[in-house]
Amino acid sequence: MPSNAIDRAFTARKAVGSEAEPTYAGALSFMRRKYSKDVRDADAVVWGIPFDAAVSNRPGARFGPQAIRRASAISDVDPQYPFDMDLFDAMAVVDYGDCLLDYGNHQKTPAAIEREAGKILKQAGFLLSLGGDHFVTWPLLKAHAAVHGPLALVQFDAHQDTWFDDGKRIDHGSFVARAARDGIIDPERSIQIGIRTHAPEDFGIKIIHGHEVEEMRASDIAYAILERTGGKKTYVTFDIDCLDPAFAPGTGTPVAGGPSSAKMLSVLRQLGGLDVVGADVVEVAPAYDHADITAIAGATVAMHYLGLLAEKLARR
Repeated sequence: MPSNAIDRAFTARKAVGSEAEPTYAGALSFMRRKYSKDVRDADAVVWGIPFDAAVSNRPGARFGPQAIRRASAISDVDPQYPFDMDLFDAMAVVDYGDCLLDYGNHQKTPAAIEREAGKILKQAGFLLSLGGDHFVTWPLLKAHAAVHGPLALVQFDAHQDTWFDDGKRIDHGSFVARAARDGIIDPERSIQIGIRTHAPEDFGIKIIHGHEVEEMRASDIAYAILERTGGKKTYVTFDIDCLDPAFAPGTGTPVAGGPSSAKMLSVLRQLGGLDVVGADVVEVAPAYDHADITAIAGATVAMHYLGLLAEKLARR
């Protein structure tokens, strides 16, 4: 191990390349990426959104970005499984840090997230956001749609998040309804995977329920996603409560009967044909976690996003 392989989050001179650091030591950025506000040459930017004032049950997802970054340190090895490559050999990724939000004025939160996300997207090709509760996906969708137009939405979740919304609520259970109503997403090209609750409206979005996921092969689920999105520019959001609580206990609204982390990671691995323009991992609440089970799952989902992007860039 090189003598200078420590604290790469601050000491790295460039956004590409990897150096092995002890998984138990050193400054914790996402997968040891360099912390930087300069994203002009970045292929991807990792950004934390520590917000959980919209939860309907257990709070704590404001600590999700910290937990995911900590858990990601174990993946800073070459090559990253299952991609069999150093993801950062030719792909420049920086950790932008976290979104600064006023905890006492939540009505300003959506605009603050959307504004900063838009600023990042003007300079970098891909934004990977770490939540935070699922409300943060609403302003993220708006920022991405401002660049790409109406998006296909691929949502891994136990909940539809299509509950009634009056356009003013700060609520993690209604962002999909708002996005469909406002034309931010195209419901006819959108799909939800792992749903295990009922909501009064689906807006025409295709649903693969939890019991169906249990009976399907990962390849069949991936095929359904690719067929539904039909080549349209896509935003992928992964609510960690999509997973069964056995694999993700550290979340605010756990629902029994969900899939394993292995199965959903296998689905993600087979989405190389998806035109993903942005992605997030949300609802990791480490106060309810055990042995970092949930944080590790969240970090691995995020790493899969970057792996798919690295393969896409390598094909160019």
